[in-house]
Amino acid sequence: MAWSSCLKLLVVLMFIFVGIICCAGGGPSSGEYGAYVGGKYWNDPGAFANGFKGVCALLSRFVCQFAYEGFHTDVIAAGTELVGLAASETPNPRAVMPGAVKGTFWRITIIFVVSLTIIGLLLPYDEPRLIGGSGSSASPFVIVLSHANISGLDDLVNATICISVLSIGLSCVYAGSRTLTALAETGFAPKVFAYVDKSSRPLFSVVAILIFGPIAYVNCSDDGDTVFKWLLALSGLSTIFTWMAICLCHIRFRAAWKAQGHSLEELPFKALGGVWGSWFGVIMNGLVLIAQFYVAVFPVGESVSGRDAADSFFSAYLAAPIMIMFYIIGYVWKRQLPKRANAIDLDSGRKSWLTVEDMRTYRAERKKAPWHIRIYRILFSN
Repeated sequence: MAWSSCLKLLVVLMFIFVGIICCAGGGPSSGEYGAYVGGKYWNDPGAFANGFKGVCALLSRFVCQFAYEGFHTDVIAAGTELVGLAASETPNPRAVMPGAVKGTFWRITIIFVVSLTIIGLLLPYDEPRLIGGSGSSASPFVIVLSHANISGLDDLVNATICISVLSIGLSCVYAGSRTLTALAETGFAPKVFAYVDKSSRPLFSVVAILIFGPIAYVNCSDDGDTVFKWLLALSGLSTIFTWMAICLCHIRFRAAWKAQGHSLEELPFKALGGVWGSWFGVIMNGLVLIAQFYVAVFPVGESVSGRDAADSFFSAYLAAPIMIMFYIIGYVWKRQLPKRANAIDLDSGRKSWLTVEDMRTYRAERKKAPWHIRIYRILFSN
């Protein structure tokens, strides 16, 4: 789906360009952005709704739905952890993965951070279509272009949303099937899901994931919103736990690498922040969990009690006890605790067996490149 990614990138870059012009008052005179906008909506009604509690709610909402990709108001960013899943199926990770990781960082910075900043400048948080809209019509991208009275572009964004949904679905099938296969290989799922055909496709896992696809049609019923709310409650915090696990795995990997007598120079790619970056990630994800718990206990708006309070709490924090329950079941079933650093298996599935001398020779050769090539490699490549 490379063409889908290119289309999304093109549309968002176009939106950023148009948004800057509209923010400066260069939009059509027939629209709402024919005069200078600037930071008007950051003063009235304000940049943050509902004070500190609103910031906590939006922070947890942003990160909890980080696993999804698209243009809808409830769909903020992409599942960048897919880069790690793809690494296991890459013939030469040393040549490909550094560029993929760095490219992901820049796409998030440019596409999401910049575009969301422009949306915040052009739309007030009490915009009726943001609050009460549904479907692609509630997309802030569509609303901005509609307010600007730029005909045709809002339809282009709508079409891109539809294409993005297909891309999201394929990404989820890819990630879910590989995860299920890994669980089967480690004994936490039926062995049948460990089957991989001659083309390296986990067919039974793919079929198992696709079976759940028709659940989407529940949205056509009158109770679709309620079902979706509880499905989201089950999975809403999954990305927090996923990234916390990724950071902890990196910390444990570095500890095992050192404990087993390896040098960091052997690694073909090192995370820019090192272990400290992973600890920062663990702490930030922990703070998001605390913020989400705070909003779950004290929801934004009027205070609730009784059944409404329970509904509000579990719709926001149900994923946490579910994760704890699965961890307890896994421990009772397998009776396994985390291994000591010197007992962790670092060699199964390993594709890079380079020595310190190999890497020193490789890096010395690359240092001979012109300075602008070295800067490009630091920022965008390997």
